[in-house]
Amino acid sequence: MKSARAVVAANHSAAMARGQPNGSLAQDYQRSPSRTITGLRRWSIINRDLPPVSHVKAIHVYDFDNTLFHSPLPNPQLWNGPTIGFLQAYESFAKGGWWHDPNLLAATGEGAEKEELRGWEGWWNEEIVQLVKLSMQQKDALTVLLTGRSEGGFASLIRRIVDSRKLEFDLICLKPEVGPNSERFSTTMEFKQSFLEDLILTYNQADEIRVYEDRVKHVKHFREFFEQLNRRFQTAQNPSPRKAVNAEVIQVAEGAVFLSPVIETAEVQRMINSHNDAVRNRSANGTKSPYGPLCIKRTIFYTGYLISNVDSSRLISQTLNPMLPSGLAESNDLKYMANSILITPRPAPRSILDKVGGLGKKLKWKVTGTAVFEHRVWAARLTPVPATEKYYTENPQPVVVLAVRKGARPIDAGKIQNWHPVSADKAFTFETVVGEKMVLRVEEQNPHEGDKIVTKTLHTMAKKARHQEGQQPITHGMVAAIMTTDLAVADHIVDVDVGPVPEAEATQTEAGNVGEAVGAMLDLRKATDR
Repeated sequence: MKSARAVVAANHSAAMARGQPNGSLAQDYQRSPSRTITGLRRWSIINRDLPPVSHVKAIHVYDFDNTLFHSPLPNPQLWNGPTIGFLQAYESFAKGGWWHDPNLLAATGEGAEKEELRGWEGWWNEEIVQLVKLSMQQKDALTVLLTGRSEGGFASLIRRIVDSRKLEFDLICLKPEVGPNSERFSTTMEFKQSFLEDLILTYNQADEIRVYEDRVKHVKHFREFFEQLNRRFQTAQNPSPRKAVNAEVIQVAEGAVFLSPVIETAEVQRMINSHNDAVRNRSANGTKSPYGPLCIKRTIFYTGYLISNVDSSRLISQTLNPMLPSGLAESNDLKYMANSILITPRPAPRSILDKVGGLGKKLKWKVTGTAVFEHRVWAARLTPVPATEKYYTENPQPVVVLAVRKGARPIDAGKIQNWHPVSADKAFTFETVVGEKMVLRVEEQNPHEGDKIVTKTLHTMAKKARHQEGQQPITHGMVAAIMTTDLAVADHIVDVDVGPVPEAEATQTEAGNVGEAVGAMLDLRKATDR
């Protein structure tokens, strides 16, 4: 752990120009010559008595998202790059983006109602949890949870999450719409720095403060802030409200966890529904979002027999690794694949889907041979199980590309002529499902686009649900099964590189307009929430 004194950024003045560090300390001293515990408590959502100033020698501040708690992020395997950024931006949606919508945090795991009973097990950074417990036990330490989540939207949910793990903080502070002194904060950093200043000036006998934070930029800004704060404490121009504080900002390793693709897609669709309703009623556009009605669109890269993550790992460990030259597996020169057996490098027309049994058709395969093409492409040859089972591929024979060197083309596996037979003990069998490799994206509606919008899929889902279940209540499992079949997400969202392929041809949708498709999604979501 490094002291903040050792990390002073060179572009401090540029950062101040951007409004990140708090540069109003001198004015604050004159405006608020004294700070009180009563005033400090106004920042917190919990009504807890705070220790006297003289009892606190250390202050421990913990960030919430992806520091203490593994909050789900937008899944980069599900959405294209621009959409990842779009989903997280505050102004993208009329009611705020990913980090401003409590429903997304509540959807973590199997949903808040179930997760609360088991303390959101598996969603915590256990190392930080242990540090919080040590802080709780340290008699001269003040323990604080500080998050940029909005107080109005998240106070209740974050309190439930923290209480479920029996973590006790002296202060739990979320970003208020208006601060205790009628402040308004344009950024999370501005809010956090205002609070930290009040905290340090109130507990002015504390010798040290530790801040745990995962975001690199925030770590940098906090270190700059404390350096600036200490310089002002030491100035001779104003009476110092306290001595310099030993400030340490600890960067917590960034992690990445995701919702299930089914839930994530449905939650984003719900955000879109809410946004579309709000922009049609301009007075409800709280973020002043510049975007009109939105929708989910998809780009299909290829149709194939998709391999689950579990079987993909087996193919790599049992078939690929014994083939690799020494040291190559540990290098950065290899791109692992083992995720699909190509049917066609484009959206499959109905004639081909009929040959393979349609989307969602399951088929077992057995490894019969392995080969390497020019030390650049590693592949396995396959046969269906049973051997009489019908299949279709536009390759010369069914193969799965196991790995390629960086820059190599998976399509070159079709040039392999000499295959090495696999012994019976290594010829394991695995199951695939016919599906489409796709990524989704959120964009403004375009009335001239057709089936790239997911409206047709949503209507199909609704029809299947009504038909298969005879109007019975739809369960979460049914929605998951239907969406997995139609969208081919879940276990089959994998990183692939099949070279440049055409996007899906635009066709007329069944829906006629996006509103009907939105209704179909909402019907399914409402049924699962009952």
